[in-house]
Amino acid sequence: MDLCVSCKGCKRECPTGVDMAKMKIEFLHHYRQRHALSMRQRLIAYLPRYAPWAARLGWVMNLRDHVPGLAALSESLLGFSSKRSLPKWRSDTFHLDPLLPGISPPPQPSPIEGEGVFSHEVVLWVDTFNNYFEPENARAALAVLRAAGYRVHLPRAQDSARPLCCGRTFLAAGLVAEAEAEARRMIATLKPFIDRGVAVIGLEPSCLLSLRDEFISMLPGGDAAELALNAMLLEEFLAREADAGRLKLKLKALPQKKALLHGHCHQKAFAVMPAVERVLRLVPQLEVETIEASCCGMAGSFGYEADHYEVSMKMAEASLLPAVRAADADTLIVADGTSCRHQIADGAQRSAVHVARVLHAALE
Repeated sequence: MDLCVSCKGCKRECPTGVDMAKMKIEFLHHYRQRHALSMRQRLIAYLPRYAPWAARLGWVMNLRDHVPGLAALSESLLGFSSKRSLPKWRSDTFHLDPLLPGISPPPQPSPIEGEGVFSHEVVLWVDTFNNYFEPENARAALAVLRAAGYRVHLPRAQDSARPLCCGRTFLAAGLVAEAEAEARRMIATLKPFIDRGVAVIGLEPSCLLSLRDEFISMLPGGDAAELALNAMLLEEFLAREADAGRLKLKLKALPQKKALLHGHCHQKAFAVMPAVERVLRLVPQLEVETIEASCCGMAGSFGYEADHYEVSMKMAEASLLPAVRAADADTLIVADGTSCRHQIADGAQRSAVHVARVLHAALE
């Protein structure tokens, strides 16, 4: 199972729905009771906990890829492949502020008749990766939702300034108790919205879909089950609203006329790809082509590890990277997964963007 990338393809394709990714988590949970984490594993697992401090020292944290010799040193000491760049810490993080500069508040919609719930009320949960590494994705999503007339809540945890986390990095290391603590913290913060059935929208597929899958396994029933019913990716929410005739999003044509789309493994496993394609096609005159590919090979931290680098690249070269290299220079490369975008950048020297940024660029 060392080569299991937790893509959850088995969950989709196995006739009886055997979820090997969960079995791997369970094994690692017991394994960790007898074997300590390596330094690399600890750095990855606890990233959400130290991220607020790391972001303040981003210029130091990012030296590894700029100072000669540091990449090789990180491989020998920590096991991070020297052939791979690491995500760049950003100082301009998405601060979970409901009034970000340059974005005006939306008009306040009227409540649904007979209920105390706003008919255009949503929660935008910004995960660790989009908050600290690519905050432009979160800002784009916020602008799109507000442009469509939704009242957007940006939840803050009461116990600290640290953003809410799904616990995905802890689960990948087998630290189920730590992941469960993050799940309880998130549910406690979101409970006022859970009780009212407000949609909780996320951007990173592996993080958001944890709310629909792993949360129920760790905390079966109750609020976790209610949260799972209303947790959805941005594209799922927009596609649902469009199909119901409620989406009031005015979009214009882009200079690019074609989008080449790579789906995150969990988007495929949870049958989200049709919604992603549907939302991209809301942009006038945009042709959408989906790459027929399996896992990109990054799979969270898998592709960063020196022991797995060669396997990671072989997975990417099977279909993803050749398709990206063959695309015209003016073709949009679209991928929602942060790991997928990193693989494309490293392997094909092309910048891939989140769907939220495509929609933001197309706003009238």
